[in-house]
Amino acid sequence: MKTNRRNFVRTMGAASLGAMIANNSFAKVPATGRTSKGSRLKLRFRPYDLQLTHTFTVAEYSRNTTPVVLTELEYDGIVGYGEASMPPYLGESHETVLKFLNKLDMGQFNDPFRMDEILDYVGNIDKENRAAKASVDIALHDLMGKIVNQPLYRLWGLTPENTPVTSFTIGIDKPDVVIAKTKEAARFKVLKVKLGRGNDKEMINSVRSVTDVPIYVDVNQGWTDKYKALDMINWLKEQGVIFVEQPMPADQVEDMAWLTQHSPLPTMADEAFHRLPDVAKFKDVYSGINIKLMKSTGLREAHKMITVARALNMKVMMGCMTETSCAVSAAAQLSPLVDWADLDGNLLIDNDVYEGVKVIDGKLTLNDWPGIGIKKI
Repeated sequence: MKTNRRNFVRTMGAASLGAMIANNSFAKVPATGRTSKGSRLKLRFRPYDLQLTHTFTVAEYSRNTTPVVLTELEYDGIVGYGEASMPPYLGESHETVLKFLNKLDMGQFNDPFRMDEILDYVGNIDKENRAAKASVDIALHDLMGKIVNQPLYRLWGLTPENTPVTSFTIGIDKPDVVIAKTKEAARFKVLKVKLGRGNDKEMINSVRSVTDVPIYVDVNQGWTDKYKALDMINWLKEQGVIFVEQPMPADQVEDMAWLTQHSPLPTMADEAFHRLPDVAKFKDVYSGINIKLMKSTGLREAHKMITVARALNMKVMMGCMTETSCAVSAAAQLSPLVDWADLDGNLLIDNDVYEGVKVIDGKLTLNDWPGIGIKKI
């Protein structure tokens, strides 16, 4: 009977979802999530620390690790995987995410395809905790894709060949280190270079000494004078830069709008941009938006963001935090819809626990695995 029921759920689930558009085993960690008997949702989760291959330096800080929480959402023996990643500026931590997830009673739901009902419940538990919410959203999407045995991009009607190339990030460092990192990234067709600590030209010149590939730059709010920012952007354009991400502090809205109006390059909102209402609010402030699942609370809202941004004729970038292949592969499912991608977070760490989306000849390459397209290593 269980096999027949599962086949029925998969068949009905495919129609529903289409219409809607272990070395690190959990068994080794004490259970922290709520569970319930029968065919109901069961949530499990545990903290984990990502170890970065190189010290990661941006305009505001440096770090060697990133805390994450790995989630599992089970239904009728099928498990979906999710993740919350908490870089410093998000204001979340192992403690806050675990506290939030412990509040959830996922056992009250016996139909994983009632996505809006489930994610509205999760979203209303607390106003903040966006990464924690994203970890449940990602796991739910993965679960539903696995139930119907289809990758998400196919259920959304997307063409996997339309994925963009992804950039590889070069953090702020001394010239010799920057040159070494750039050489290591030779297989990538575009680089993302961090700026904003006063050595901007030195950074770009170091990269340009060994490669002529296109560059995205991310200032991480590091410029405060709009006139100096414009001068720098004019210089960057001459160096083969494609766009400038978050050049000024998020609260300098009027200065940012002026800069966008006069800039020869597109400006992309990152730290200033979080949730769906921000898209329309920033239409004349930035040229486009950088969508990250940890800020948008997951795939459901990210998909809506893309739709609204396109309606407003804004550019769209899909980005990530330092993450495992879980969250990066989830974001990659939407990448055929965007202009640019910076989905390299899993490539910056030494201790990934999943296998998922690959970068082949610089291009994001989706597999045909169900859900978000990952397997445990």
